[in-house]
Amino acid sequence: MFNKVLINDDHDAILGNIVEILKELKVTSIDKSQYCDEAYLKLKKAALDDEMYDLLITDLSFKKDHRNIKLESGEDLIAKIRLEFPELKIIVYSMKDQLQKVRYLINNFNIQGYVCKDRKGSIELTEAIRVVSKNNRYLSPQVAKALSPKTHLEIDDFDIKLLELLSRGLAQDEISNNLRSNGISPNSLSTIEKKLNKLRIQFKANNAIHLVSISKDLGLI
Repeated sequence: MFNKVLINDDHDAILGNIVEILKELKVTSIDKSQYCDEAYLKLKKAALDDEMYDLLITDLSFKKDHRNIKLESGEDLIAKIRLEFPELKIIVYSMKDQLQKVRYLINNFNIQGYVCKDRKGSIELTEAIRVVSKNNRYLSPQVAKALSPKTHLEIDDFDIKLLELLSRGLAQDEISNNLRSNGISPNSLSTIEKKLNKLRIQFKANNAIHLVSISKDLGLI
């Protein structure tokens, strides 16, 4: 079982519930954060003190408030820490149950668990912690088909990335520059134009704003 765990969630009740689950599992050291920036700083400090966490349990969605933050979501946090802490075990605990989202996080950031927040969320999270502690992966039943070869997803991970950048208000040339600076291919302007046009047709979107709106409604971004 894990010795030191960091929980990252902006709801007090959920934080309290996870703490109780960890205590029942005999976890000896439990820390909490309610902002992704705060979670990152706690991880960095733990590493500097040579007291690294064994496990991070994080939500994906965080409400904005008066704070000026750099990491706006659990995905931003995961992407950042994976570069610095590749061995850290990560379990996502989220309301989102889109297969594409789960597949993206596993394939790109090697998360070890994905648990859906629902009526059985606490039970599944308990099981996920046990499973992940034994170096296995756990997925809630709702998203268990995310990695199945028979799962036909309408868009791929690159499309999701384009939609995320488009949702930030980036123009096509800015998207191209962003992909290039992050070493993501393909990144040519012509490819991006073709991809976005294809997505607009596929989702019957009138324009880029409409495409982003549809993508959000579908839970893709």
